[in-house]
Amino acid sequence: MMESFGYFAFQMLQIAWLDLLLSGDNAVVIALACRELPDDKKRLGVALGAGAAIALRVIFTVAIDQMLAVPLVKFVGGVLLLGIAVKLVVSGENHGTVKARPSVAGAVLTIMIADGVMSLDNVLAILGVAHGDMRLVVFGLLLSIPLVVFGAGAVMRIIERFPLLVWAGAALLGWVAGEMMAADPIFAAWLDRHGDPPDIVASIVGLVFVLAAAAAIKAFKPARER
Repeated sequence: MMESFGYFAFQMLQIAWLDLLLSGDNAVVIALACRELPDDKKRLGVALGAGAAIALRVIFTVAIDQMLAVPLVKFVGGVLLLGIAVKLVVSGENHGTVKARPSVAGAVLTIMIADGVMSLDNVLAILGVAHGDMRLVVFGLLLSIPLVVFGAGAVMRIIERFPLLVWAGAALLGWVAGEMMAADPIFAAWLDRHGDPPDIVASIVGLVFVLAAAAAIKAFKPARER
């Protein structure tokens, strides 16, 4: 019982860590989209935008959780997480493409479009760590709400002060990606035909791939593009 509780607490810690790394940008998108609203409408725009972003996140979570039961979807999700993990280290989100809107409706629409794309990484990370445990999924969603609404500035300051947290978070995403891929029934059957290595091997390969790919890209990326 104690071991089970300890593992559950460890999963909560992983989700909290990934939420911190992956949710802060959503708050920046909300702020940028609402920056040209009249002062008396900015709070309304931020509130509606945050509400829309959270609603989208809940819908995505339910939909993707159902899709993960389909063969090969977990494998594809794991591949997407590998790419997200590498991108986390190599470059931040490009917020310059988020256009400010002079109307509340326009700002909310902009937030929904931008956040819809950006929320995929957070949802996949939570579902990958949760392994179908809805308590962990709900915890991850609830924790992401204050981060989406208020957390961008604090999260960015923490990351700027401790850049190794980004590498550690990317490594964790690589581990989760390998674990998710190994849980796919078709990929698991393929592994079984090739010696059935333990699932931890896939997790280690995912972790090493992310760190090696990110380091290689950063090393060969032209200095002017950094």
